[in-house]
Amino acid sequence: MSLFENAIWLLAVLPVFSGMISLLMPSPRRVLASIAAGMLVITGIDLWVVARVFLKGTISSNNAWFRLDALSAYHLAVMMIVFLMSSFYACSYFRNEPAALRLNHFLARKFSAIWHGALAAMTLVLISNNIGVMWVGVEATTLLTAFLICLHISAVSLEATWKYLIVCSVGVAFAFMGVLLLAASTGNLAAGSTILQWTHLQSISATLDPRLVKLSFIFLLVGYGTKAGLAPMHSWLPDAHSQAPAPVSAIFSGFMLNMALYCIMRHLPIAARAQGNSLWANNLLVFFGLASILIAAVFILSQHDLKRLLAYHSVEHIGIIALGLGLGPLGVFAALFHTLNHSLCKTLGFFSAGRIGQIYGSHDMRSIKGTLRVDPLWGGGLFGSLLALIGVAPFAVFMSELIILKAAADARQYYAIILFLAGAGIVFVGALRHAIDMAWGNKPEGVAAPSSRLIERLIVILPLAALLLIGVWMPACFRNALELAAAIVTGGRP
Repeated sequence: MSLFENAIWLLAVLPVFSGMISLLMPSPRRVLASIAAGMLVITGIDLWVVARVFLKGTISSNNAWFRLDALSAYHLAVMMIVFLMSSFYACSYFRNEPAALRLNHFLARKFSAIWHGALAAMTLVLISNNIGVMWVGVEATTLLTAFLICLHISAVSLEATWKYLIVCSVGVAFAFMGVLLLAASTGNLAAGSTILQWTHLQSISATLDPRLVKLSFIFLLVGYGTKAGLAPMHSWLPDAHSQAPAPVSAIFSGFMLNMALYCIMRHLPIAARAQGNSLWANNLLVFFGLASILIAAVFILSQHDLKRLLAYHSVEHIGIIALGLGLGPLGVFAALFHTLNHSLCKTLGFFSAGRIGQIYGSHDMRSIKGTLRVDPLWGGGLFGSLLALIGVAPFAVFMSELIILKAAADARQYYAIILFLAGAGIVFVGALRHAIDMAWGNKPEGVAAPSSRLIERLIVILPLAALLLIGVWMPACFRNALELAAAIVTGGRP
């Protein structure tokens, strides 16, 4: 047994150590370089533990307070891919900031401390077997990441920060009520430290008070759904994404939203079994998923700001994942597949939007023209990520959305198919128009891009290559990982 198999909590401590080391660096450039180097080490260790879970089974430690099964291991892998790419990208992004916005030593150390703190909190959410500790981790991410939105202080960034704090805090308070109601549904509040353990609750879910479980799931869905950006609780998301620096927007959209949905996934099998395996919780997810897709489609049509456009794509794709979760085992499989696809293309999308914004001096899409001629690398990255986001074949997003449609047909949810296709069609037309207008057209006078480095080329090429590869061929080990994770969400239903 390795050290991490006996003490999984060390996975959440690793970012803290890495953050402390980066604080000792003597210059902003070295602080950012140490973040990237530290993230490389953490990713290697985390992926090794993830591989251990998929090869040999669930890891549990500290009297089952911490646990890593296929579902949490899959999300841990996605999270580390997003953080690793974003950490290397941050070195390039902040180096190319205008002089007035360039990080000084204090701001670089502040960024490093919060960046690593956010990673530690998100890791805690994933490895915790206690739904109370899981809630604490989610609340910690809210408090920490708020300060990343206003890293560059301005009136609009402060407004976005306060909006994020207030809306998400209310949401997390709803989730807290859900946790309390779920504990009360056991009818044995004096049961001790195991009462909030997810494994314990799942094992006794058939004996829980169904009325309290139903009420708790509604609170949890609204609470964590607010953090995930599900409509109509998504009001914080466009402002926060548009005002945060691009690396921060990437981790917000690339994983933080997934983390909140992960919390809902943990409660779904408990709620279903407590209701005698009825589909009422699934139907709620279908409703919020479709609402998110349709509301996002309307706003995507009228957007002029590039980062706000990507933010509404986040609302749309979180809705697609929620829709898949509500459609049974095949839908859950597709939703987890879509989670990785969305994380890859949205992370690349925000990377490209950040660099394009620096080159053009604006995120206004009406003034961004000819990106493929101005900077083929980042212009191509933006165009490719937008094509992937709207589900153009053979990108993997097309495949995961196709499987979700198959799941809807199998479940005879024909109205869901019609509304999903209507929303996706509107998004396709609206976003493709934006993508073509930015990629081609007459470039503004005086706009020029600096030469790109090898790491920047890798950051663009690798995600696009991965999205194409898993769009045409899904490796057996990846399919097996998705099936194991999906079985946990469905409570073992085939």
